[in-house]
Amino acid sequence: MLTSKRPKPKGKVKFLSSNPFSKSKNPQLLILVIILVAIFLLFGLLTKGKIFELHSLQAIAFQLPLLGLLTLAQMSPMLTGGIDLSIVSTANLSAIIIALSMTQFNFSPFLAIVLGLVLSLGLGVLKGALVAFCSIPAMIATLGMMIFIRGVALVITKGYVIAGFPQSFLFLGDGTILGIPMPFIIFLIAAAFMSLILNRTPFGIQLYLLGSNPTATLFSGVNNKRVIFRVYLLCSFLAGVASIVMTARFNAAQAGYGESYLLLTVLACVLGGVNPSGGFGKVGGLILSMIVLQVVATGFNLLGLSSHLASALWGIILVSVILTNRLIFARET
Repeated sequence: MLTSKRPKPKGKVKFLSSNPFSKSKNPQLLILVIILVAIFLLFGLLTKGKIFELHSLQAIAFQLPLLGLLTLAQMSPMLTGGIDLSIVSTANLSAIIIALSMTQFNFSPFLAIVLGLVLSLGLGVLKGALVAFCSIPAMIATLGMMIFIRGVALVITKGYVIAGFPQSFLFLGDGTILGIPMPFIIFLIAAAFMSLILNRTPFGIQLYLLGSNPTATLFSGVNNKRVIFRVYLLCSFLAGVASIVMTARFNAAQAGYGESYLLLTVLACVLGGVNPSGGFGKVGGLILSMIVLQVVATGFNLLGLSSHLASALWGIILVSVILTNRLIFARET
């Protein structure tokens, strides 16, 4: 019998993998750390060290959580290659229900919060059903839901602001524990919860795989529609948590609060390393991106500069990080 020997490859064979759990280097996180250190040092010099003072750090910790929670909510649909344009509207309607429960019906803050979260989950059921089971594109489905939810909120409030809540509830927005702002503690708990789901549960693994390759995920026995449905439940739940912080922080609820946050959630996700096409993104990168954005905003505030200029710098940082990441990836390949 004739036998042939396969030639042995010289050196180590490298396999390319799109597995989001592989221990490959993520240059974007390193870039964000470098940018964060550079920005802290720059504003430390420009503000003569004021940004390192306790009240400045507390201001960052008070202002970061609301956008941070909404960004966590946006992260889950983006990991599947989708998007939720209705997260801010969901948070506002949930906030209105929480506010009305305490002011008009004299419910306890705990019961009001439960009602707000139940409403958010109910909206998540509607969004998840439209995207997963009705096969409506996520952008169209959530855009329609955004308009619908905002309309309902305007009908309920007639455009007015609802205010006047118990001090025990306001503690969630302006209180501190050992000097740490309560909203920041809530954000950290939500981030840990999100990280646990993504990295330690079968649902998290399925979510990443779905974003990487929906067809392969389907043929591997995963129910894609069920995963997408759960994604929008998770997204709406986190939007409900954001509504708690928003209501307690502003001591008010209104149909139009925080509308400018919608695009910022997408910016923060992409800056933190979430792939807009789905399949990759880590909570740690998102937290870093939020700190970078908030340090810039606080630094500009200390310098007395326009907040609009800070927004322009956010865009420059986003483009710079993505370009640098692309150049590093091109060099490695």
